[in-house]
Amino acid sequence: MPTIFAKKSMEALMEESHEHGSHSLERSLGPFALTALGIGAVIGAGIFVLSGLGAQTAGPALMLAFVLSGLGCAFAGLCYAEFAAMIPLAGSAYTYAYATLGELFAWIIGWDLTLEYAMGASTVSSGWSNTFVEFLAIFHLKFPLWLAYDHWTGLKKAYEIVARQELMAAHPDFVSGTKVFSDALSALMSHPSPALTAAAHALLNAPKIGGVEIGFNLPAFLIALVITAVLVIGIKESANFNAGIVVLKVAVVLFVLGLGSHYVNRANWGQDWHTFAPFGVGGIGLAAGLVFFSYIGFDAVSTTAQEAKNPQRDMPIGMILSLAICTLLYIGVAAVLTGMVYWPQVNVEAPIVRAFLDRGLNTAANVVTIGSLAGLTSVMLVMLLGQSRVLYSMAKDGLLPRGFFGDVHPRFRTPWKGTILAGMLAAVVGSVTPIDDIGKMVNIGTLFAFVIVCISVIVLRRKDPNRHRPFRTPFVPAIPILGILFNGYMMYELGRANWIRLIVWLLIGLCVYFGYSRKHSRVQQGLTKSFE
Repeated sequence: MPTIFAKKSMEALMEESHEHGSHSLERSLGPFALTALGIGAVIGAGIFVLSGLGAQTAGPALMLAFVLSGLGCAFAGLCYAEFAAMIPLAGSAYTYAYATLGELFAWIIGWDLTLEYAMGASTVSSGWSNTFVEFLAIFHLKFPLWLAYDHWTGLKKAYEIVARQELMAAHPDFVSGTKVFSDALSALMSHPSPALTAAAHALLNAPKIGGVEIGFNLPAFLIALVITAVLVIGIKESANFNAGIVVLKVAVVLFVLGLGSHYVNRANWGQDWHTFAPFGVGGIGLAAGLVFFSYIGFDAVSTTAQEAKNPQRDMPIGMILSLAICTLLYIGVAAVLTGMVYWPQVNVEAPIVRAFLDRGLNTAANVVTIGSLAGLTSVMLVMLLGQSRVLYSMAKDGLLPRGFFGDVHPRFRTPWKGTILAGMLAAVVGSVTPIDDIGKMVNIGTLFAFVIVCISVIVLRRKDPNRHRPFRTPFVPAIPILGILFNGYMMYELGRANWIRLIVWLLIGLCVYFGYSRKHSRVQQGLTKSFE
């Protein structure tokens, strides 16, 4: 009798993993390409932007916040690696949950991954646009506010620019970007005067349709379309494109570490625990939850398992090595930043750039801007790559329309229709929607996926202990339990509002499942062989 907890057999999964031909995904990725995909997914604007917010929350203990986030990812990453080597399919956590916890949990995690990848790509496209506008400013080129942001964000930016000018004129002793300055700026913007409001609308200078101002983030829209085109053309071309960007942005991070270390003042790290971690363990936990966005995407490597040449060997290498490299770089950047600048004075908006500019290192600041732009490009590529592969796997199981999301291009060997839809979704959402809150939703959704994968490893070890595992997560159940605890703690620290958003998103997904997916599920219909 069909049940919402029906599981997909390991035999059926392994049969799918051996598919070949023009209607299957092309196996062309080696360990270097997989590691580069992992680094490409992780090192983005987070290391250059979120480090400022984390410093204001944890102080110099930001280094420990990155360690905490990294450990949560490492414990989950070891669990991902076991499944990716054992089940070399494109579905990532969705597929693993299907084999261990059942269809309903698989659907929930697949829907959750849509939140991580598609909405994450929208968030990154908006961040890319902001950085691109900054890059143009290096050459004294100005981009109209109404074409650089969605309407609400553009208007807010206009208010901020005018309020900042007014605040600096009234308090020339304020240091721009510090928490004190940011609080004063927020207070001024929360009760704007009529003169400030008029000046903000004049600065925005947005066209009107039917008397309503409009705004459209054109750079965000265009970069999402460009990345989508690259992904449609082929996985090998996408991996090569990503590898080139990864080399550039890692070089920029090493440049930051090398140059910044010459300006470190160790006294800025504090003299004892209380000055090193001014907000205690709670501040470190909150900062870890906030900077966790810097790590989002490393799990997307597991979505390419069906395109790896030797997934049993190369998937664990790519996932673990990329995570280890990125964590070390993040800790290094956190140490340099909080050593260069006393933590209350760390700029929230552009911490690394401002740290260099304050020392007259303008060229170095420009290099960081270029690195941030490159970082965001590869993050977007890997997120949209992961999204299309998860949709492909769900379609193969009948949970989504198979003729659309499961259609592989005979020449490019990519799930082109799903890729185009995901790219268009990211382009539209990123260009017309204020996405600050979506970024926080992405964090909690990803952490939830990590917890499910850790649980799945424990379940499968108990139910099928003799199954061949090319890579085995060490110290089971200790490592998965630590993954559950670390990632669960960071979910808790993200607060009630984000839990509510996650629950609402999952409830919408359940409506889709019971309205469409359960009726078309191949497992529910008793079909275990993959469709042609």
